[in-house]
Amino acid sequence: MMNQFTVLWAVIAIFFVFTASCSKEDSENNPSDLPTSFRVDVPSSISQNATKKDALSGELSGGEIYQHLNNFIYLGDASAELIEDIIVGIRIYGLSQPMTFTYVSEEDGRTKNVVVIDNATFEGTIWEHQLSITDAESEGNEDKGYAIQVFWNVSPIEGIAVLKPFNWDRSGVTSSEKTIFRVEYSEKADANYEAHMVVTIYGWEETVSDRFHMDNLKMFVGKDGDRIDVYGNSNHPDAWLFLQEPVGFNWAFVASGSETKNIGVAEVGLPPSSLDETSREVILETYSIKNVFTSQIREYIYQIYGVYPDQAGLDTLLQNTDAPGYFNSGGFVQGGTAPSGNYEELTTTISTMVPYNPYTITNLSLSFKQ
Repeated sequence: MMNQFTVLWAVIAIFFVFTASCSKEDSENNPSDLPTSFRVDVPSSISQNATKKDALSGELSGGEIYQHLNNFIYLGDASAELIEDIIVGIRIYGLSQPMTFTYVSEEDGRTKNVVVIDNATFEGTIWEHQLSITDAESEGNEDKGYAIQVFWNVSPIEGIAVLKPFNWDRSGVTSSEKTIFRVEYSEKADANYEAHMVVTIYGWEETVSDRFHMDNLKMFVGKDGDRIDVYGNSNHPDAWLFLQEPVGFNWAFVASGSETKNIGVAEVGLPPSSLDETSREVILETYSIKNVFTSQIREYIYQIYGVYPDQAGLDTLLQNTDAPGYFNSGGFVQGGTAPSGNYEELTTTISTMVPYNPYTITNLSLSFKQ
């Protein structure tokens, strides 16, 4: 699991260098109407890199499943932060007027081509501006060498940003050549949220040896005052739990957190990657942590000892598998029973939320506008 986050922060460091090299004077001399924000921040209670604290032991328990969830939400949130840093860098350089130019990247020494146009159409929407950066030597490839594309409107702020790290910096990025990040962000308020974003990751770390490695992720994040709601799925094509068959699971989740209290509540399902289903009852209840663990642990013990475990022994092994899971600023606290009455609103909120169809996450793809 550690390798996934090491690579992501290497990518973020690249963009930090890109943005930090710009000065305040640059910004004043090159005004831009690009937004100053391009994401909804997720409270750390439900978005943490648990590997930094050695929280993941490699052993499976209900707590481990919830701690893994912390990581997957964190990965999506950090990807959105990375995209936002790109937007800040673009804003500093004043790249919001139609223009075309070429530069040599300080990161990998390769030539990059930049094109900014107005009134661009993408996915059926006309955007006020579009910016594209390509790796010049790769423009003859199937992906046309695209490193970044950003589409945005100014009022209200909304946009789509698509990033392929491999084409941005060949020297510093060690992730898969296929990896693509995408963030859709909007401050167009609706009946449910004042702002929201959708983060999608495709082709992430497909060759690592960790059986829980992730390839695809999609998550929605909505802000309603102090409350941040999150739902989505991460796909783990080589994951197995106690039994080596079946292989391939989604972490399907719904979560809600308070920014000021920094607490959160989450419910997790472990449906097979191949499940083609949209029902909350099936994804989160039929395939709840407790149901999946109960079934697999019983069969696992039977295969080893020839008998099924008694209920007392099973209950010990099922600790913290009850839904929902409760979190505070330190991460996962416990499953099933709320630590205090502070969690009541968040618990009610997640009861109506639904993850994506697991099959669509397993088979999703991302691409640039060609």
